[in-house]
Amino acid sequence: MHHDSKPDSLHRRQLLQAALGSAALTASGLPLLSRAAGRSRNTDTVRLAWGKGGLPGIARTRGEFEKILARDGIKVQWIGPFPNHAPSLQAVTGGSADFGFGGSTTPALAAMIAGSPLVFTQFAVVEPRSTAIIARDGSGIDKVSDLVGKTVAVNRSGLGEFLLVAALEKHGIAREKVRFVYLNPPDAGPAFAQGKVDAWSMWSPGVDIARVEYKAHDVFFEGRDLEFLIDFNSYVTHRKFAEENADIVRAVNAAYRAEGEWISKNPREAELLVQKDAGYADAVRDSLIRLARRWEFHGADDARFIATFQSAADWLAARKILPQKVQVSDYIVKV
Repeated sequence: MHHDSKPDSLHRRQLLQAALGSAALTASGLPLLSRAAGRSRNTDTVRLAWGKGGLPGIARTRGEFEKILARDGIKVQWIGPFPNHAPSLQAVTGGSADFGFGGSTTPALAAMIAGSPLVFTQFAVVEPRSTAIIARDGSGIDKVSDLVGKTVAVNRSGLGEFLLVAALEKHGIAREKVRFVYLNPPDAGPAFAQGKVDAWSMWSPGVDIARVEYKAHDVFFEGRDLEFLIDFNSYVTHRKFAEENADIVRAVNAAYRAEGEWISKNPREAELLVQKDAGYADAVRDSLIRLARRWEFHGADDARFIATFQSAADWLAARKILPQKVQVSDYIVKV
């Protein structure tokens, strides 16, 4: 690393970079971030968790995200890959990452209820929704009623568990008639492939890989079979980090929104980037390209969205997927 021998020259260079960065941010249409408003920033590095297939994963591979933050003198460090949201939340709680990997709201709420000092910074709705309960071809499981007496792999307090509960409820089947097997995706995939569980409730790209590589089919498909939204993509940070680094939280929010807009406009290119990370077959990639997923963001000031999120949390608590009722606004940071 090059060190300038003249401190005043270094100081001048930093001032110039800051001025250029501000000009670039203004030109890019992103909000101008001030470092002067109180203790709004105490670091120049943000550590972001990522997973294969999610928005942070695409941002990491594409590289534009880091350029946006660099304009405000913020350096990005990628932590991961994480297979699902729960371990990425643990990384933020434990202090090895500043942001979770953009996973679902349900495990984040479960962690918050359990006392983790986490807060939501923003949310995203991805359409079409592609989470599904799948079974292997030839298993005799073709509809939700066929799951009676069978084992289904789900992630606890997460997307997998909630989708199975919703599917059984829609078809009037008592939960105790189906055996929930709590497994995280790295263990659930092999268990499903080897026939140790009869079905799997999973999201993209895991569910798409399973259809192609394990010869599986949909039993219940969220985008087609579920009429309402219960779970959302969410960005989570440590409460203390948000309090001390409001500028960085704003910058990260804006950069993720820009990434989401790019993905929505360039679904094919985005899925090619995911495939590069995940290394799956072209058939999997092509099925994801056909989805042409669109990202829509919601912030702390979006009252209509927060009301929808509150209804979702109430639904989850009533069905004991979340252990108790929760006021979601207590866990949303306003920066």
